[in-house]
Amino acid sequence: MSRTVFVTGSAGFIGFHLARLLLDEGFRVVGYDGMTDYYDVELKARRQQQLSQRPGFHGVEAMLEDMDALSRAVAEARPDVIVHLAAQAGVRYSLENPRAYVESNLVGSFNLLEAAREAAPAHLMMASTSSVYGANRQLPFRETDHADHPLTLYAATKKANEAMAHSYAHLWGIPTTMFRFFTVYGPWGRPDMALFKFVRAALAGEAIDVYNHGDMARDFTHVGDLVRGIRLLMDVVPPAPDDAGPPLDGDTLSPVAPHRTVNIGNGNMVRLGDFIAAIEAALGFEVAKNFMDMQKGDVPATWASSGLLHDLTGFRPETDVAAGVREFVDWYRDYYRV
Repeated sequence: MSRTVFVTGSAGFIGFHLARLLLDEGFRVVGYDGMTDYYDVELKARRQQQLSQRPGFHGVEAMLEDMDALSRAVAEARPDVIVHLAAQAGVRYSLENPRAYVESNLVGSFNLLEAAREAAPAHLMMASTSSVYGANRQLPFRETDHADHPLTLYAATKKANEAMAHSYAHLWGIPTTMFRFFTVYGPWGRPDMALFKFVRAALAGEAIDVYNHGDMARDFTHVGDLVRGIRLLMDVVPPAPDDAGPPLDGDTLSPVAPHRTVNIGNGNMVRLGDFIAAIEAALGFEVAKNFMDMQKGDVPATWASSGLLHDLTGFRPETDVAAGVREFVDWYRDYYRV
């Protein structure tokens, strides 16, 4: 009998790719998504439509904030694993609409934790973000680094999710893995992300906005590598403290709960100028640029230490940025027929 995975945010960028991977491997997937209009709902509908055509997938359209609907969906699914990806995303949007982050990321995640407490899955997995490292200036970012100075409400809500999940792991014995994403990109991506925005503007003959005058760097992580990391971590269930055995070097396993935090990043820091050059190479022409000051809440660089992920799973993300950007540009031209 195939295992059941309950995926929140299944019509989102990452949830869609994860659900496809799980279905390819024979899992039963129950996808839960509110289909919010933060970005193009048609793009979400197209993702969900593709999943709905696959045997083994069942979709539920409802909001995280709807406690009754969420609890009912989880109870009916009887999942072996819950992967919580749904959230109000976007660093910059948190400056414009902070309440959406409180309602989705705090209230919605609390509802998910309550549903998980009742369902008692073998493994609860929850998405965090590299943004929790905030003002940390030590690179690469390691899971054991302090992450106590968030620079945006988005980052603060994700850090709160980590703390909330730890308390539930301790109180109710729910084996929990938090994973911190680093600048995810790839086909079917989010329109608010830099790669999507740059390609859309370039193909429309418009200039792209380059913040901090280009003096920025990111650990760009291909979505295929990201979901492969999640899939492999599914089988690495955090043990109860009494069963933990000798700790791994740099492990984040809690001393009082079956709870662990893991980075999933490419492990390379790419300068923004080099990223734009990869886009230009994929497009076949130079892109006009507006050089601008740093935006409020942004950080100059992110870079993941992926050592713990490798120690736990034997896997390191390794997709070359140029190849990943080329794949996205090909998808964008095909999807939008440009």
